[in-house]
Amino acid sequence: MSEIINYETTGTCCKLIQLELENDTIKDVNFRGGCAGNLLGIRSLVRGKNINEVIDLLQGIPCGNKGTSCPDQLAKSLIAYKTKKEQLV
Repeated sequence: MSEIINYETTGTCCKLIQLELENDTIKDVNFRGGCAGNLLGIRSLVRGKNINEVIDLLQGIPCGNKGTSCPDQLAKSLIAYKTKKEQLV
């Protein structure tokens, strides 16, 4: 069964990331706002990937001098998901 997660971003042009996850695998991801072409590329690259792999690849990527980026915010959304999931166990 898949889960839909909505994550409000901070420090990026994208304001919301919506994830569809199933068994720690990204089924789909959509970004609200931001650079459409880049975000469609990220979407294509992360679909079907394990959340830990995506966190490792994207965490800490900056955008200019913002200190974060849409890829970094995606990693943060997955970390928040994992933390919440672990607290329920």
